[in-house]
Amino acid sequence: MQKGAILVLSGPSGSGKSTVINAASEEIGEYYFSISTTTRAKREGEVDGVDYFFVDREDFEEDIKAGNFLEYAQVHGNYYGTSLKPVKEALKEGKLVIFDIDVQGHRLVRAKMNDITTSVFITPPTLKELEKRLRARSTDDEAVIAKRLQNAKSEIAAAGEYDFTIINDSVEVAAKQFVTVSKAARLKQSRESREKFIKEWFGEE
Repeated sequence: MQKGAILVLSGPSGSGKSTVINAASEEIGEYYFSISTTTRAKREGEVDGVDYFFVDREDFEEDIKAGNFLEYAQVHGNYYGTSLKPVKEALKEGKLVIFDIDVQGHRLVRAKMNDITTSVFITPPTLKELEKRLRARSTDDEAVIAKRLQNAKSEIAAAGEYDFTIINDSVEVAAKQFVTVSKAARLKQSRESREKFIKEWFGEE
């Protein structure tokens, strides 16, 4: 069975992260895309386990006490968080766990599961190109675009914290690079695996 691994994906809003994952999905093997858990009510058309994991407040707070969240926050009276339970389950099943999270989230994953984590920063070639893409989406007003561009400037400053950077100039090329990074992520050994291998190599087990 393939070994489970974690792949953290970050990049400015508008950098094409979802497009790249979709284009690469058939070639990266079995993967689990980490989704948030929330206590807010399900909206029309949303599917439990696809859009979010919907739980009640009591269950969420029990999981906080048990240390089952990578991170969580309260927004407008509802909890939102990244539960480690489905992540651990997917890793046990040998899946590649993909996190699409921000720079702060990447630091949290590194702090908790650095041993089996590989990370990649996806970005358009320039700030100008990012602005062009955000405007082409026609979904955000000027204030939102300005905020996204401001955020992108601070995010790009943290790109050096990632193992790989993919410049998404062409989706086809970026998807191929993402497949390569995904395969590399599966090859990364945890300290425990390395120690076990060394003992076996010497015939100690």
